[in-house]
Amino acid sequence: MILEQTDTTTGKQLTIRHEQPADWLEVERMTRAAFWNLYMPGCVEHYLAHQLRSHADFIAPLDLVLTLDGEIVGNIMYTRARLTDERGQEKSILTFGPLCVRPGYQRRGYGKLLITTSFQIASTLGYDTVVIFGMPSNYVARGFRSCADLHVSLAGHQYPTAMLVKELTPGCLADHQWVYQESSAMAVELADVAAFDRTLPPLKKAWQPSQEEFNIISRSMIQPPTD
Repeated sequence: MILEQTDTTTGKQLTIRHEQPADWLEVERMTRAAFWNLYMPGCVEHYLAHQLRSHADFIAPLDLVLTLDGEIVGNIMYTRARLTDERGQEKSILTFGPLCVRPGYQRRGYGKLLITTSFQIASTLGYDTVVIFGMPSNYVARGFRSCADLHVSLAGHQYPTAMLVKELTPGCLADHQWVYQESSAMAVELADVAAFDRTLPPLKKAWQPSQEEFNIISRSMIQPPTD
């Protein structure tokens, strides 16, 4: 076990541990429930969780579940990514996702606890940087900053609003320009998602306002820094 304590909200035994093969289906169904219709009609995150575990860039020591009295209510998964500086030198870094908390247990600090615990493990593994794509309002309180402020871009000097950077070691990205490259593990084919969904209980796809908010943020760019 990585962490065991009594949850002050529920009085139940809170545990953070590594995900086990016996957890896989439960985690995938929880992830599906957490993301369903949130960013698009349906979702892909549950299938991403399904395919990540067999990829070479998947990092098993950072695949964590949070349980309450043995019930899985949260999960975080990490994959290797890389940054390349202006000299062509590469740095191995991390990205996480999916990160989810079971519906009915959200906004109780469980996601925060998974993030902070995984950061501690990541540092012991020698990683100093995490780059994610997400809603800034969800992550700036966890120490993530705009990619533009830390001079991390996509190829072509693009600075997406949704690309957020966390220095696990303060200052580790200073004095360089960086280009981010995610792992092929993050590529998801919608046809594969549809086939996977046919093996699961049916859920109704629908539109909701959060999808338009995500659409706006995910397509917007920040002006490149001038300093």
